[in-house]
Amino acid sequence: MAKLLLNGALIMRDGQTAFAPDPVDILIDGQMISAIAPAGTIADADRRLNVSGLLAAPGLINGHLHSWDHFIKGRVENLPMELMMAHLRPAVPLPLTADDIYLRTMMAAVESLRTGATTIIDDLSLGQTFDRSHVDAALQAYKDAGIRTYVGFSMIDKAVVDSWPFVEESFPPETLAWLRSLPRPRGDALLGLVRDLAKEHHPSSARVGVLVAPSAPQRCTDDFLRDCRRLADELDLPVIIHVLETRLQAVTAEIFWGRSMVEHLAAVGFLKERTALVHGVWLTPRDRALIADRGASVQYNPWSNAAIGSGAADFRALRDAGINVSMGSDGCGVTFNCSMLLALKFGTGIGRIRSTDHRRWPTAAELWEAATVGGARALGRAHELGRLAPGQRADIVLYRQTSIGLVPLNAPVRQLVHAESGGGIDTVIVDGEPVMQAGRLTRIDESRLVADFQRAHARLLDRIQASEEAAGPVLEGLDRLYRQSLRHKIAADTTRGVIDLPSAEEVWQ
Repeated sequence: MAKLLLNGALIMRDGQTAFAPDPVDILIDGQMISAIAPAGTIADADRRLNVSGLLAAPGLINGHLHSWDHFIKGRVENLPMELMMAHLRPAVPLPLTADDIYLRTMMAAVESLRTGATTIIDDLSLGQTFDRSHVDAALQAYKDAGIRTYVGFSMIDKAVVDSWPFVEESFPPETLAWLRSLPRPRGDALLGLVRDLAKEHHPSSARVGVLVAPSAPQRCTDDFLRDCRRLADELDLPVIIHVLETRLQAVTAEIFWGRSMVEHLAAVGFLKERTALVHGVWLTPRDRALIADRGASVQYNPWSNAAIGSGAADFRALRDAGINVSMGSDGCGVTFNCSMLLALKFGTGIGRIRSTDHRRWPTAAELWEAATVGGARALGRAHELGRLAPGQRADIVLYRQTSIGLVPLNAPVRQLVHAESGGGIDTVIVDGEPVMQAGRLTRIDESRLVADFQRAHARLLDRIQASEEAAGPVLEGLDRLYRQSLRHKIAADTTRGVIDLPSAEEVWQ
């Protein structure tokens, strides 16, 4: 295999190792880092890149994004998660082609690379249809972009409307019947898709791989959750699942199962290692103990959770419980972006307004570790992802030392977390291949991509507006059940948002 030498960079190996302000050489042999030594001391290389003036850092791992909502970016704000679902999983979906899927997926890849992520997990909804050409288009986009990717399929086997309580009294009978009649992929077909794709897209051997992604416990039958667990165990794949993102989901668990959502997942045998519970905002101490005992991870999505008013996961309580914490950006339909650098900034800030005890505030280094090593642990790949060291995958982001946030360079991890937005990224290497150099993507004609995406959006705009108008009756019903949920008590020891929520009477008087 060809050897690539990065000559003369400063290096931030991870979030915890003390920074040494001396340039180094980084030797990449194929896909792996084989040596790191003082600058000028490594001679054996087939190709050299002069990276003096750059700061090398591990690529970020975005454990949760949705590429499928790129066409509705910026269309909606100030809706809680449950009401937002009327737009994210619309009853009247957009008529997308495989080319549209390719374009929107590529946009997610480009933004991820330009904001420091070298590994992403795309929880891709296939909507109401099962079109294999759409799946193939998404996989091809990630192959073409050069980014390391895990693709899941946001799998459900229930009508979406039946994932909420209070639906019988919240929706008119004709609306409820319509929503229950909407087509959706069968659960067994989704499991079969993962099984088939894993033959050539297993993450142990492919840069673009698959994982098992049941959408959420309340959207799946218990039998389907068990089937997802069995498939993941059989194929040795990681798992992601949305858990307790909102207060309504805590209410839903009590009504559906008479116990917390985490307790229910434990009871059906779902909680295991390499299983990431996405969001984990509304957890009880008992939930955290169960998660820690089973070796599962909780994924911190601070900007997304704040943008839709869900609250904020208690980062310190998760760490104190011994839980591995990873991080994600979530989908741009909710947050308007999929930047992990933004998620890092917001995660440090919002974590500090939970407590007046500054000694318990999350540090930049802890957040960086969650977004790198924590993400690798959640995937079962801490042995090869998340750090810059010999024996690790060569997933490297190089930032210009002249980037304003890094001047003067006193504490790289703090300055990257608090000040860098992505504009200072010069070079990105994934699996040993430079996919960006001197600020330009090497595999993608970015200008053409953006122009093609804008044309596709213009073609779809009338259908987007029609879909939003058709969501009116759904939003009305969701608003009613959301209000009713606020009157329903939850466990007193449940972790709440950053501030205490007012009573339902105070909100709706």
